[in-house]
Amino acid sequence: MSGRPVKHSVTLKGHRTSISLEDEFWHALRALAERKALPINVLIAEIDVDRGSAMGLASAIRVHILRDLQQRLAEAQIDAR
Repeated sequence: MSGRPVKHSVTLKGHRTSISLEDEFWHALRALAERKALPINVLIAEIDVDRGSAMGLASAIRVHILRDLQQRLAEAQIDAR
């Protein structure tokens, strides 16, 4: 685990922007986009729209990944019963 954020450029609303996330979050974000059959830019754009103005985009991405993981864990626990 590197711990240091890595910058990647994405296109949102027709403009290029950079997002800094740790490698583990980039991997999780790519996996989530793949599971949803979405290009990563589309997934990030959805997260961007949903985040509102009170939270930065990188934080919103991390929270989105966490919530997805929590949901999948909860579903796995229900299925295990």
